Amino acid sequence: MVRLLSASVLISVSFLAQSIELDGELTQGSLVRGEVEAGSTVRLNGDDVNVTETGHFVIGFGRDTPLGHTLEVVSPAGEVQSQAITLTKRDYRIQRIEGIAKKIMKPNPANVDRAQQDAKQARQARSRFEQRQSWQQQFIWPVTGPITGVYGSQRFYNGEPKSPHYGVDVAAPTGTTVVAPADGIITLAVPDMFYSGGTVIIDHGYGVSSTFLHLSKLSVEVEQEVKQGELVGQVGATGRVTGPHLDWRMNWFGERVDPQLLVPAMTK
Repeated sequence: MVRLLSASVLISVSFLAQSIELDGELTQGSLVRGEVEAGSTVRLNGDDVNVTETGHFVIGFGRDTPLGHTLEVVSPAGEVQSQAITLTKRDYRIQRIEGIAKKIMKPNPANVDRAQQDAKQARQARSRFEQRQSWQQQFIWPVTGPITGVYGSQRFYNGEPKSPHYGVDVAAPTGTTVVAPADGIITLAVPDMFYSGGTVIIDHGYGVSSTFLHLSKLSVEVEQEVKQGELVGQVGATGRVTGPHLDWRMNWFGERVDPQLLVPAMTK
């Protein structure tokens, strides 16, 4: 049996003595939550997936992930069943800019080194595994305002592709309150990273994390627990930006997913 719902896709697949339920949009860049019989094990494309004692799990698909995947479930009784997952392909905003001076295209080596160290810190923060299950909450917007940048968009300068944008940008005045979109623990809080300026990472458990960039003020510290809706910091224009906004990003371990697929339509 397969059921598809328009906004949040719910797939229920029944086998002999077990079933799999997946909740989320089956598309590139999606975070998908699932449920199986308690005590089951789950594998995605042959890799083990962490499953809670009650049978809940979460998986993420990156921007350019292949469209075909295999989810394998082994029941407590040892029955092995596989479910093919077919994602929809997304079209991303591409902007091509020519005539950029070569000296602008060449970054300062010192800046490159600093940015690499910042990226290493962020990777370490996202690599830890927390048993908390806050990823099962209905996420909320950390700030509201005009959306000025979307997940997956990319610029080409003089034909050279730059890194895609992996977050959603929300424009707001400097000092605007930024709140936690779900419960979690702070795993990174740095006020002055090279590209991202004031940066905070919240771990929601099981590899799911939120990252907030360009903050003018940080209101949390590492290892602090936060509840959904609690103050995290303030919008700013720190790092390499052209104006004040919040860049909100989400990960499932190393996979970068689209935050907009997890929240309801924004209300101002």
